[in-house]
Amino acid sequence: MRSRKAYERGKNMNITDVRVRKVAKEGKMKAVVSITIDEEFVVHDIKVIEGEKGLFIAMPSRKATDGEYRDIAHPINSDTRERIQKIILEKFSEAMAEEAMEQEA
Repeated sequence: MRSRKAYERGKNMNITDVRVRKVAKEGKMKAVVSITIDEEFVVHDIKVIEGEKGLFIAMPSRKATDGEYRDIAHPINSDTRERIQKIILEKFSEAMAEEAMEQEA
């Protein structure tokens, strides 16, 4: 069982770097992102997907022997997922705005 201190430490997790790689081809996947957590741990291959209700993230996954896709790494609670998604989508929007400005110049 996790101690209270371990839980509180998790609340202080910081995303210290976000790298956005835009996907060139048309489709629902708009970018592939890597995040660094506390300058110590990196999660690669987070996807930015355009769904019916807007953009969302999909954590890195692999196909299991039963044909289903399973996340390799993922947040264990919805608050953390929402925090990670908010940061990633903000950086994605910034990257798209920068690209648009470069194309206009």
